[in-house]
Amino acid sequence: MMRMHIRRVPFDHPDAVKLNDAVQAEYHVRYGDGGDATVLAPTDFEPPNGVYLIAYDEAGRPVATGGWRRQDANGEGNEDGDAELKRMYVIDDMRGRGLARRVLAALEEDARAAGRLRMVLETGTQQPEAIALYSSSGYEPCVKFGYYRHYEGSRCYAKPLSS
Repeated sequence: MMRMHIRRVPFDHPDAVKLNDAVQAEYHVRYGDGGDATVLAPTDFEPPNGVYLIAYDEAGRPVATGGWRRQDANGEGNEDGDAELKRMYVIDDMRGRGLARRVLAALEEDARAAGRLRMVLETGTQQPEAIALYSSSGYEPCVKFGYYRHYEGSRCYAKPLSS
């Protein structure tokens, strides 16, 4: 298994910005629009309200990322205790090595430790790899929530974070 180091970083850390730009470009290719329009702020990912992680390879290169942010009951379909997964991404030449699964596990553990009750996420039909990852990691379809809840191609999933 590839050695990597996962670090907590601010959402506006230069490496996070670089990877966020890359994932937004990928969304543009897959969906043909300007990327994910969900409003995110650096404070969304500051403990205890969330966390943002970057995985670095042996050479110190940022290769994967993901974060979660606190969500509670709101008019967009969230429930009390939700942790919303955001910006999961692995750079092209590092895909297929289990990095996303490792980042996902670290995010779930962090959200569980922060007292969150379930992890929720929104993805789209143009991301079959993401759907396969989440389905094989115990996520099940749930009531749609968030910015894209009214879009036909949107898919929402949830997983209990019980200990």
